Amino acid sequence: MPSTLTGSTFLRRILLFGPVLALLTGAGTRVDAQDMRKLLDLNGSWKFELGDDAGWAEPGYDDKRWATVKVPGAWEDQGFPGYDGFAWYRKRVQIPPEWRTKRLYLGLGAIDDADEVFVNGHFVGFSGQMPPNYVTAYNTWRHYPLSQAVLDPDGEIVIAVRVYDDELGGGITSGEPGIYEAINPLPVDQSLEGKWKFRKGDDLQWKDPGFDDRSWVEVNVAAYWETQGFKGYDGPAWYRLRCKPNARLADQRLMLSVGKIDDFDEVYLNGQRIGRTGYISAKGEGDGGGDDYAKWRVYAIPPGLLHAEEQNVIAVRVFDRYMHGGIYEGPIGLVTREKFLAWSPAPEQVGSFSNFRKFLDWLFK
Repeated sequence: MPSTLTGSTFLRRILLFGPVLALLTGAGTRVDAQDMRKLLDLNGSWKFELGDDAGWAEPGYDDKRWATVKVPGAWEDQGFPGYDGFAWYRKRVQIPPEWRTKRLYLGLGAIDDADEVFVNGHFVGFSGQMPPNYVTAYNTWRHYPLSQAVLDPDGEIVIAVRVYDDELGGGITSGEPGIYEAINPLPVDQSLEGKWKFRKGDDLQWKDPGFDDRSWVEVNVAAYWETQGFKGYDGPAWYRLRCKPNARLADQRLMLSVGKIDDFDEVYLNGQRIGRTGYISAKGEGDGGGDDYAKWRVYAIPPGLLHAEEQNVIAVRVFDRYMHGGIYEGPIGLVTREKFLAWSPAPEQVGSFSNFRKFLDWLFK
């Protein structure tokens, strides 16, 4: 998928013409209103070693004897000519405490051919596939969300990048590596990010608020499920969360932001479907647009459905076609209609935005 880190006009993708259709039909809205701003430049010297060892992902590993290479740049041009295979990069940086309140991303530019990325020992993302089912992603710009769960309270970040190169140039070869922040992220009124219940498979009973999900595993939302013990899984899965809205939101018209989901979804609140992107059949098989993984899901909550004084159950049915899967990028949470409209791109960025506003005004009268 394309990167949002190159400074190109792709950073300013507009809403699809379907915001109105999105709420009429329950389809996800492509609301890429944010750009990226580099906070910390990661160009320059990185530690580097040939070979492959899972222990090299650990933040406490001693890499002092490793070689030093320049990033970006092919390793063949830096003393490792003709080498194809596995290699690792590592880098330690400090981030200020105030950055913990920002929505952060790790940008690594282009990597030839496939990569797996760890931050403070946490698996945060990958592109392409490693052998034996090798798939190259040499021309894909990498950017991986950094959740609060992977950040060290002392501010140190240890980045470890496992790379496999099949032929020709290898490594972190081009781009602008760095720590980035989202500019103008959707400011949710109540965050729902954190631990959710999760289960592979598909059963429509799992949408019911009374269903007993205590035996399900817990995963972090938002993060790919491949980074949380389900690597290689493609197909249907469900997420569930019990939550109570903040008292200050009791009289507000609310929307539910479910971030970005790879690939298709149906979202239920207290057993009632409030939105979907793509299509998931009764057999649990999904289909839809080729860029549905990149759409931000923001669904209107019908009046009276969200209980103010008791627990509510959010259930998210997901189908992943291949590669990455799950609720992988926030914000996840409740947001007022007024705040959502104030956040959305300006009318000059969206041809039909004024009609969208009129529609929402009518919908919530």
